[in-house]
Amino acid sequence: MNDTAALLVIVDAANVVGSVPDGWWRDRRGAAERLRDHLAARGLPGHSGPVEIVLVVEGAARGVDSVPGVRVAAAPGSGDDEMVALVAEAGDRPVLVVTADRELRRRVTSLGAEVTGPRTVRHAGPAGGGSPSLASGEPGIGRQGDG
Repeated sequence: MNDTAALLVIVDAANVVGSVPDGWWRDRRGAAERLRDHLAARGLPGHSGPVEIVLVVEGAARGVDSVPGVRVAAAPGSGDDEMVALVAEAGDRPVLVVTADRELRRRVTSLGAEVTGPRTVRHAGPAGGGSPSLASGEPGIGRQGDG
């Protein structure tokens, strides 16, 4: 691993947004945009070094634009396949994939990536005030066992 390179954080948008049943399915693109904005504002909680965040979107969430701090990658097909390709392209750079998908976890760890669950990026902040609802913009309660 190249310890001097910025950590590449690849976020499974569908999996993270879908980890809290807060109505995200009514507006998948809007939910992905709120997640993107949350990531741009917060970065990777608990990580003090430089990071590059890539939010992988698919399906109805395609068309979400990148913003400073978060590059959005629209998967032409499977979001999982796009994330695996991004990990493979990273070479010896450190990579963290954010997902709870077991098969995706298996695929990316076999390529050397580390994995964490959705709660890592949904956490509200240092006060530990729960998880932000990324679909509605209102406070919500995150699942406790996902990350």
